Amino acid sequence: MSVRTLTVGTVAEPRVEVRRSKRRTRTVTAYREGDTLIVLIPARLSKKEEAHWVQEMQRRLLRSETRRRSPARTSDAALLARCGELSALYFDGTCDPRSVRWVPPMRTRWASCTPVDRTIRVSERLREVPAWVLDYVLVHELAHLLVPGHGEDFWELARRYPRTDRAVGYLEGLSAAAGWGISAAD
Repeated sequence: MSVRTLTVGTVAEPRVEVRRSKRRTRTVTAYREGDTLIVLIPARLSKKEEAHWVQEMQRRLLRSETRRRSPARTSDAALLARCGELSALYFDGTCDPRSVRWVPPMRTRWASCTPVDRTIRVSERLREVPAWVLDYVLVHELAHLLVPGHGEDFWELARRYPRTDRAVGYLEGLSAAAGWGISAAD
């Protein structure tokens, strides 16, 4: 594998590192590593094709990062506000958590709720999921403020969120792909 670091544009733009691999035959992939954009490309690509793919992957990554950033991801206060909106939508405003906060990645859960003190903790792993998946997790935890367990009455409340099954599938797939072993139904 050969590695080349490029300076693209101005100093304000991120560093780009191109990694060529003989084993990579068709796909081009990009991800961020700190403030560096890593672009993985097949070794056979020309310099012109490399330049095209670096620019294209920068564009795609910027677009996906922009789409992922929503107000609910920025602060604990924004999470609490989103819970208020979801409570109004799906529970007639009856679910009123005292606090909702981001916590370091949990080992076996996406989030947790303590009904006694009305607190909700959300794993930072969920900062990167689509907003509708995060909304499902918040609705799930809000339902626990009314029903602590996972019985029929709980699921009747949780399924008020219209994308429940789809979000559970998304989280199950994410957990399986990453090897985390986290169940979305708990």
